[in-house]
Amino acid sequence: MDESRKEFWLNAVLLVGLFATPVIAMMIDEPFYVTLATRVAIFALAAVGLNLALGLGGMVSFGHALYFGLGGYVAGIMAHHAFSGMPMVFGLSGSDQMLAIWPVAMLLSGLVALVVGVLSLRTSGIFFIMITLAFAQMAYYFAIGWPTYGGEDGLPILVRNQFPGLNTLQTWHMFLLAYGALVIALAVFAMLRNARFGAALMAIRQNPERVAAVGISPFGIKLAAFVISGMITGLAGAMMADLNRFVSPSMLSWHVSGELIVICILGGVGRLFGPLAGAAIFVGFEVIFGGLTQHWQFWLGLVLLAVVLFARGGVIGIIAGRERHG
Repeated sequence: MDESRKEFWLNAVLLVGLFATPVIAMMIDEPFYVTLATRVAIFALAAVGLNLALGLGGMVSFGHALYFGLGGYVAGIMAHHAFSGMPMVFGLSGSDQMLAIWPVAMLLSGLVALVVGVLSLRTSGIFFIMITLAFAQMAYYFAIGWPTYGGEDGLPILVRNQFPGLNTLQTWHMFLLAYGALVIALAVFAMLRNARFGAALMAIRQNPERVAAVGISPFGIKLAAFVISGMITGLAGAMMADLNRFVSPSMLSWHVSGELIVICILGGVGRLFGPLAGAAIFVGFEVIFGGLTQHWQFWLGLVLLAVVLFARGGVIGIIAGRERHG
């Protein structure tokens, strides 16, 4: 079997395996594993956003928690005002409808990513990393000092937001939403990667001067990718807030940005299903080793070190036998 076909079947196994996990969990009456699969899907969705910037564009953003947290706070704040009946800014009303919350979360995340991108993409290397981190940390400390919406204690979502035709309080229905969003995001990633936009983005990552010489603006292409990346991660944040029925400044912490980078590296940077493989490994370590020791990150760190040193293509690269990006 050639390498591309092997990776195709591996991707299929990952996608079917994620769907089968909650199905089997419901058959054996273990709802915890349905929630666990939903968590994997949402983390994978957030990492798909980062993978667009990092994997295709080579933009090492250490501040993607900013968009994850923004999405979460949009869900929490809109639900809070819908429950209390009090208007938000400019007299706007809140909403407990996911179809209203998600576009707002994505739009706000995209606008913030546009501002961050305009400033940070004029730099590169460590300077780009530190600027993205600085913006995320500013938002983190702002949320801590924002008593209107819980401050350091966070903001509970008393009743999970609704989606037409589904009962989001049921774990299976919440999984279906997260799984559907992940599949759509993966399709968008594949479409962008295979289009001229993706080809230009990957060419810019390798040699921006040569791309500029043929009349393509590296800055504009990278900025568009960065904005789309932030929007996808913002959607994941809104879904995670609903899953947990709680949002707090920890969603904006640099730890979350680091976790998303770890997920991408574990699965395979730039690979279509790298985020899903990485999210499954990350959540698996958190649950399995977290139940044995509070230092479970140490064992995850060893795996991450091995991947960085010996398997640059991540877990998918090891199995598929390809070191280059899928």
